[in-house]
Amino acid sequence: MRDEGGGAGRRAGARRLALLAAALLVPAAASAQKLTVDPMRPPAGIGAGGADAERDTGGGIRLQTVMISPTQRAAVISGVMVKLGEKFGEAVLVRVSESEVVLKSGSGQQVLKIHPDVEKRESGKVRP
Repeated sequence: MRDEGGGAGRRAGARRLALLAAALLVPAAASAQKLTVDPMRPPAGIGAGGADAERDTGGGIRLQTVMISPTQRAAVISGVMVKLGEKFGEAVLVRVSESEVVLKSGSGQQVLKIHPDVEKRESGKVRP
């Protein structure tokens, strides 16, 4: 004799398995949505405004990073990548070093430093 309830039991088991799989995938989908935010973006209040705004040099222009390779030099200034010799606003990027860049315009030149609050100075002699 054949058990006629076996098919219904298998369907119910399959439904339970599908519900379990869906329940496990919901947290994964929620965390995937959170990953769409740039993990390298600074926290709110740093950068465009807030405490860092006081340290900006040159009327709000801020040097964020420099890129130096054997074939090219560039800088990210206020969120814009500028290659050596290219214009940033009315000024031209004329020098890129490891810690600063120089923008030259008709009104003179402007030096932007990566860490404007840090002053480099000679250290004392090391004692043996």
